[in-house]
Amino acid sequence: MTEFAHLQEQKVDSKEIFNGQIVQVYVDTIRLANGQQATREVVRHCPAVAVLAITDDDKVVLVRQFRYPVDKPLLEVPAGKMDGDESETPEGTAARELAEETPYTAAKIELIHNFYTAPGFCDEYMYLFRASGLQKNSDLQPDEDEFVDTVLYSREEVVSALKNREIEDVKTITALQHWLLERL
Repeated sequence: MTEFAHLQEQKVDSKEIFNGQIVQVYVDTIRLANGQQATREVVRHCPAVAVLAITDDDKVVLVRQFRYPVDKPLLEVPAGKMDGDESETPEGTAARELAEETPYTAAKIELIHNFYTAPGFCDEYMYLFRASGLQKNSDLQPDEDEFVDTVLYSREEVVSALKNREIEDVKTITALQHWLLERL
């Protein structure tokens, strides 16, 4: 028995509600640690990446794109899901997403953190990478249904945008906080 056995929940039954291209939705019956049963609505999502791309003159590369679920454009770090291709690594996905969503490629991509994006209802696991040695030489294009603007922000502009609540995306806030803390 582990030290966290008193927190453990076990799946008793699972019913698929929706099977889409990006997510699958289930209603699971679970057994709680006290033996009682409850239900959990669960969104299954493939792994994803986010890229904290920093130019040689210390500006962060952001993208602005319309997000239909929240009905407005958001300012975000480049990001995307890992394709179903088993050969694509998180690092490869990060390089691809940076090159697809911005005009940049990176000489170096390194993992700086990984996290769950919304563990209360979703199992999406995200890898956060730092990209450096940027070159403005990408010949890749965004996906057919993706329209993005590339925006460069200095540290001061990031601090102002965060203070003014202009950045509302959690992966971006996480990445930018990491970047800002590097100087402390």
